[in-house]
Amino acid sequence: MSTDRVPPGQKLTEGFPVLHYGDVPYYRDMSKWDLKLFGLVEQEVSISYKHFMQLPRQQYKNDIHCVTTWSKLDNVWEGVSVAAVLGQVKLLPNVTHVMLHAEEGWSTNLPLADFIAETSFFGLKHNGELLSPEHGYPVRMVVPHLYFWKSAKWLRGVEFMAKDKPGFWEVNGYHMYGDPWKEQRYDWD
Repeated sequence: MSTDRVPPGQKLTEGFPVLHYGDVPYYRDMSKWDLKLFGLVEQEVSISYKHFMQLPRQQYKNDIHCVTTWSKLDNVWEGVSVAAVLGQVKLLPNVTHVMLHAEEGWSTNLPLADFIAETSFFGLKHNGELLSPEHGYPVRMVVPHLYFWKSAKWLRGVEFMAKDKPGFWEVNGYHMYGDPWKEQRYDWD
């Protein structure tokens, strides 16, 4: 494995560690799941699970890096592009950031440019298997060029904003951006 793909302070893992705060949500009735697109949009949209699963999917390959110092190389994902989801809503011109909202009130912020990057997507499967509840089933955001907490599990909403603000993780000491190559782990880094 190539160490030039591993940021400073990281260790390679073959596994897929499970880290989260609070309870793992288990969905039994998918008719109650939706993804809300709101904030600075012409009209708020709620995408049902059935509609979301009908959006075109593609395969993505990437490396992921967790703030807790593990890195996993050569991941293969199946997911929905950000462009396909953004095709459901019209953004207002002053959008500069997004807030990803997940179950239990968890959230994390991203600059719009990182959210819409071609490498960012809505993940449904990892290495050929549906995401497990512990890894974010039914949908998690995947933003592989940032530390993995920016890849919010159990995604329920995307809020479009005119300025940056901290999410749950950032309010609790994590870096506002989270570049693994600069070791931006915590707010003092």
